[in-house]
Amino acid sequence: MSTLGAIILCGGASRRMGRDKAVLDWDGQRAVDRVAALARAAGAEALVTAGADLGLPWVPDEEAFAGPVGGVLAGARALRTERLLVLAVDAPTATAEDLAPLLAGGGYYEGLPLPVVLAASAIPSDAEAGWPLRRFVAAAGLVSLPVPDGAMARLRGANTPEERQALR
Repeated sequence: MSTLGAIILCGGASRRMGRDKAVLDWDGQRAVDRVAALARAAGAEALVTAGADLGLPWVPDEEAFAGPVGGVLAGARALRTERLLVLAVDAPTATAEDLAPLLAGGGYYEGLPLPVVLAASAIPSDAEAGWPLRRFVAAAGLVSLPVPDGAMARLRGANTPEERQALR
């Protein structure tokens, strides 16, 4: 059994950009590939995308349009790892330094339910695909950590040209 697995939640089209966020170009690389590289750099030995086949190992959502928890549950079953790193495809600007405090003990950042790190054993046995993500992380007993200075914009990602310019 691998120690750390990564689930990349693919949320579909961006209302602001009118395109799938996963395939937005970031300096010649798709957003999903940037996020996958980040997960691997953080130590993920196995990785799946949830909700979309983007050329990486993937799992379908438990229920269509049910929200991110279905992707977390499906990904956890597919990976069978001891710990899970859950990332959003629309945050390709997050860094390994941003993830370090979460990887140290598990948890998520204040005001941002993603990224999140949790033990597979912490997944609530009664969790359902349609749960709000905040309910899921609360039921899992995860710790909320303060957002590091300057990290909020990177963690939230950027989809519009103006947001991208602000992160350069």
